[in-house]
Amino acid sequence: MSIKILSTIILPFLFIVSSHSQCFSDFFDEATLRIDYTLAGSASSQSIYFNELSSYPHWYGRHHNLCLAPVHGNGQVEVSDTASGKVIYVNGFSSLFQEWQSYDEAKHMSRAFEGVALVPMPLNPVKVTLRLFDSYLNVAAEVSCVVNPSDILIRRQVAANPYPYDVIKQPADEDNCIRLAIISEGYTKAEMPSFLASAREAVDAIFSHSPFKELADRFQVVAVKAVSAESGVSVPSKGCWVNNILGSNFDSFYAERYLTTLNISRLHDVLSGIPYEHVIILANTRTYGGGGILNFYTIASAHGPAFRSVIVHEFGHAFAGLADEYAYEGDTPSMYPLSVEPWEDNITTLVNYSAKWKSLEGQPSPCGTIGLYEGAGYSLRGIFRPTPNCRMHDNQTADFCPVCQRAIKRVIVSCTGSN
Repeated sequence: MSIKILSTIILPFLFIVSSHSQCFSDFFDEATLRIDYTLAGSASSQSIYFNELSSYPHWYGRHHNLCLAPVHGNGQVEVSDTASGKVIYVNGFSSLFQEWQSYDEAKHMSRAFEGVALVPMPLNPVKVTLRLFDSYLNVAAEVSCVVNPSDILIRRQVAANPYPYDVIKQPADEDNCIRLAIISEGYTKAEMPSFLASAREAVDAIFSHSPFKELADRFQVVAVKAVSAESGVSVPSKGCWVNNILGSNFDSFYAERYLTTLNISRLHDVLSGIPYEHVIILANTRTYGGGGILNFYTIASAHGPAFRSVIVHEFGHAFAGLADEYAYEGDTPSMYPLSVEPWEDNITTLVNYSAKWKSLEGQPSPCGTIGLYEGAGYSLRGIFRPTPNCRMHDNQTADFCPVCQRAIKRVIVSCTGSN
């Protein structure tokens, strides 16, 4: 199952390099400010609460185009300089909370979900703002706080790595790259060779697809050997609960094959001191399942027959914010209002089609001729995808379509600062 991305927004400007470019060192130290927060509410309400601030001695995120989110997402973290009011860092994300809001349970009760945002450590006081967007472009919830980097209550984390890791892919320039951590879930110490083999297979799968293949030298990948007390993942519907390190389980939101972990703070604790920005969780199970949440995590069953296909598809969600290009049969409620253009690059409601792939119409590709193909974003009517087939449409298509490839490349270029 893939994450159902809820909000929509028209953002043709996201990848334009800002005329107000800034030098990283003007505002930030080479360290990380970690912001732990809570998202809470129901289907009709949303709130955000700050929990705790902590710091790490290194910054492993981007140093380029800091004022522009590479992908908008259903939420954003924004950092602005309090002295000048200038926005100095923005990043987009999506969340399990917003996913849960689309399920029936959210109509009858309220719940809280953990979140973690990583931003570069400011040199001077800043205002940090977290906001969520609804499906009609509106800010549904927002909270801000002033952070002074000298605050004694910012928990100073040491650089020690709680778990060892292997570097399984090196970039051409370690000072300017995108860092990906692949972490084991439900693997005992004796099973680590199996995890490392799956981590290498995941890397091989992702970087065999364009444009990851052509831009592979811009990525560093590490495999984090986080040992679980017990092997496997929990399956509540079968009464099976496993003592694994991240607390992952199937049956998320009562969907049988939906595999997630809600323990986001725990995930980042395990990764403390490890060079990472993006996260892939490999679960020690043969059962089909997984998900991808923008700048949150990718999770997939590591030993199922569709592993390679699933990991690439879900990483498309988590890394580049690509939408699902398939539709559910039957009369299902649309996740995307037809009066609003989705922010995802690879689907359109035609509200602002000119900002999407209209200029590519008619071009041939291995996925079919680029055009408008109705049925995407979980809806059979009113939402269109660029090609008949694509990696984001089904598990059988070998390639990302040209529109998805373009979107992925834009994120890579935005984060590394060169074409």
